[in-house]
Amino acid sequence: MPCYYTACSLGPRLSPLRGDYVSRMVAAVYVRVSSEEQNHAMQTSELRDYAVRMGWTVKEYAEKESSVKKRPVLNQLMADARLKMFGVVLVWKLDRFARSLKQLLENVASLDSFGIRFICLTQGIDTDKRNPASRLMLQIFGAFAEFERSLIVERVRSGMAEAKRQGKHLGRPSPIWRRDYAAALRAQGFSFRSIARTIGVPESSIRRALQK
Repeated sequence: MPCYYTACSLGPRLSPLRGDYVSRMVAAVYVRVSSEEQNHAMQTSELRDYAVRMGWTVKEYAEKESSVKKRPVLNQLMADARLKMFGVVLVWKLDRFARSLKQLLENVASLDSFGIRFICLTQGIDTDKRNPASRLMLQIFGAFAEFERSLIVERVRSGMAEAKRQGKHLGRPSPIWRRDYAAALRAQGFSFRSIARTIGVPESSIRRALQK
């Protein structure tokens, strides 16, 4: 479950928070380590300190252990972002937030569409909409995403063309069934529909096979 921190709970070494506690911006701090043996204290400490210096309340999302496909804490963060439960996401490095360029671009674009600011503390990335440079960066991110999609489409098309050239079947594999059995049923007076139902293949396949 995410944890909340304020300047008071972090001790007297931090600057006091400004403004009303109720209306203060909430910052989602996302940290991830590769295994349970590793410690995310350094990531958390610096991100938390930065948020408090900015006058934000901290909501922590700590991914203790994850795989390429299973990152439940990140999924929860994105779900909370859709509900606008915070106004900014803080991460230590980009590779902590996403395992691939595609995932990074999709997540940052989603956060932007929700009106959520994204900050990568150690790599100088900030998508603050008040900053023209950040808007340019988001457009560059979008261009990279479109370029990557184009490359994927082109690779798929090239692969399909090469498979066709080699005479390979594309799409779903053709069902295997006994044509002689279907012919025998037809000779006994069964309709194409009945034969198709009996064998378990489309009627059109029975017709094509027996009318050749």
